Formats: sequence, C-alpha cells, structure tokens
Amino acid sequence: MQERKLTSKDELTTLIKDKEIKTWEETIEFVRCLPYGRNSNRTDLKLVITEQKGSCSSKHSFLKKVADLNGIPNIKLILGIYKMDKNNTPDIGNILINNAIDFIPEAHCYLKIDGVRIDITTYQSDFKKLEKDIVKEIEIQPEQVDKFKVEYHKDYLKKWILKNNLERNFDEIWEIREQCIKNLTE
Repeated sequence: MQERKLTSKDELTTLIKDKEIKTWEETIEFVRCLPYGRNSNRTDLKLVITEQKGSCSSKHSFLKKVADLNGIPNIKLILGIYKMDKNNTPDIGNILINNAIDFIPEAHCYLKIDGVRIDITTYQSDFKKLEKDIVKEIEIQPEQVDKFKVEYHKDYLKKWILKNNLERNFDEIWEIREQCIKNLTE
C-alpha cells in the first residue's frame, strides 16, 4: 500500500510534521506508541501531541481529524459499547471481581479504516480481544467525544442497570467503572 503524505497546513497536521512525521501511516504508529492517559481537556485534540498521551477517545479522534484535514478517505471514528471484564481488559485488575460484577458496559472509541476495525489506544491494543464483546456501535465525529460520548455511555449504563435489575444504582456502577479506568492509567 502506498504511503499517504500529510499535506494540510492546519494546526494538528503541523504539530505532527514538527515531529518529523510525514505520512498518515507514520502518524498512526506515533500515536499508538504514546502512553495511555486522559488529557487535561478532552475537547482539545492537539493535547494528544503536546501532552504526549491520550485515551481511546482522544487518540482516535485526533487521528480521524488529521485524516479528514488531509483528505484521507475511508476513515471512520466508531463509538462502541463492549462488555468490559478482566479477560478483555486485564489491566482493570480485580475491581469487578471484588464488587461481584461480571462486566460493565464500557464506551470505547476506535477507527474503521477501509472497513477494518483498528484500535490504537496503546501499542498492545488488539481489537480482536474486544470484538466478541461489542454490543453496540455507532459512527461519531471527533467533536462528539466530549459531551455526546459521555452522555451516550451514561444513558446506556442507566438502561442496562434497569434492564438487569441490578442492586446497585448508577452512581455506584459509575464509581466502580472509574476505579477500573484509573487502574488502566497506572
């Protein structure tokens, strides 16, 4: 496959080019190798580069935006809900087990490149580990990883709690989820 050059002169592309990165493929590898971590402002995509880290949301949104700005076709940003458990997300530790929960529906962003799901959250990320646990997918735009993603996830969790007659309320489940995410960043 022929490498696709970054040609835009926008701020995000310039930040990448300042790192001596010249192609879309090099951009993917650079972002994949950045550490996992929440950025200080989830709406400011340039922080993936300036803070040298990112979450699934910020990294994939950054890449989708760079693709759009550089006219790279067939790149979709996907918001998936998957059954997060210790098997598909081992770094959450024993939090779910300690709370007697088999899984928590988790919102996860990734890309579809030419129809193939790609997860570049970390260098070790492999979408095949999540594939069988995906329960819902929608395409979103980079600007939707802020409020829309969070509200969509919270609404899904609230319905899941009601549907499954869980003995815990939303705030308790969200706190358990936050403990899982905290473990991922350590």
